[in-house]
Amino acid sequence: MSILEIVVLALIQGLTEFLPISSSAHLILPSVLFGWQDQGLAFDLVLNIGTLAAVLIYFYREVSCMSVAWVDSVKNKKHTQNSQLAWWIIWATIPAAVIGFLGKDYVELYLRSGYVIAITTIVFGLLLWWADSKAKQVKTEYQTGLKGAILFGFAQALALIPGTSRSGVTITAGLMLGLTRNAAARFSFLMSIPIISMASGYDLLKFVTSDEYVDWPSLLLGAGVSFVSAILCIHVFLILLNKVGMLPFVIYRLILGACLFYILAS
Repeated sequence: MSILEIVVLALIQGLTEFLPISSSAHLILPSVLFGWQDQGLAFDLVLNIGTLAAVLIYFYREVSCMSVAWVDSVKNKKHTQNSQLAWWIIWATIPAAVIGFLGKDYVELYLRSGYVIAITTIVFGLLLWWADSKAKQVKTEYQTGLKGAILFGFAQALALIPGTSRSGVTITAGLMLGLTRNAAARFSFLMSIPIISMASGYDLLKFVTSDEYVDWPSLLLGAGVSFVSAILCIHVFLILLNKVGMLPFVIYRLILGACLFYILAS
């Protein structure tokens, strides 16, 4: 890959992993518009590692507190807000992990269509707008509850459908549960940690058993760009969220979906 391809694809990964605008809808554009080839397993792996490192570092304090509290809840049966939040994130991860394991091949075979991505980009964008306009926005992430965590989990499982946007659909679920925009986004970002870790582990397993050529400078550049763009994206998004709401992202999704339809039809 050229440096331009590496930087563009890494930026797409870093930004769209956490913005509610669909990474798959954006990743289809370079191949359609410029004829770029698939970047390969190793590159996918390092991009995932870059975004995982970003969310772990940005939420270092929260992750540390949750980890310590979770261990204490297991060993000493002492439950706190942080241990409850950790348990809820675990419960929220199960639906996507199970459905992803069982349905990954089906998704790869039947749902990676450009038209599917265009439709889901628009439909789930409108759903995000509806949830945001109707949201009560009274709860923090510490008030999610077990039922709420499971709803988050099934929402995250929906993101297996290309164009849905993992962050978009989980933030939508959070708003429907009455969480504030910031709380819904924070829960969404925290629950991305185990799911990205599992995706990275799966890619790593495939990588070590393959004979793919490794271009280390390209991989390091991609990982660095995805890390920096992701951590900046999280920071700016959380600052702007309560000021601008979800409408700008909804409008962007509608335009993007319409553009995909136009590109695919022409």
